Amino acid sequence: QMPLAESGGGFVQPGGSLRLSCSGSGSIPYTMGWHRQVPGNQRELVASRGMGGEIEYADFVKGRFKISRNMAENKLYLEMSGLQPEDTAVYYCSAGSKWAFDSWGQGTQVTVSS
Repeated sequence: QMPLAESGGGFVQPGGSLRLSCSGSGSIPYTMGWHRQVPGNQRELVASRGMGGEIEYADFVKGRFKISRNMAENKLYLEMSGLQPEDTAVYYCSAGSKWAFDSWGQGTQVTVSS
């Protein structure tokens, strides 16, 4: 497992934007991603980026979010725009192999409200 630290969450009005950042330490994982969780619900994948450049987005992203990765610095980013109240959740940075995530950050709260 790899220590991961997120930053960049906060409060934003509907239609606003936020940029999440994640820093990892140690070896470079094959896949890094972002998940989110609302209390009472399962954690769900938001986006992921593999070492080979493969990218996956959840359907609910709908072109609003962009994931990027700096492998040299072991950093991951999520640029979120067009945020809506239903995007309110704790966002977790994740890392793992090509097939499964096995490392998680502590999470950063994103709240979208007017």
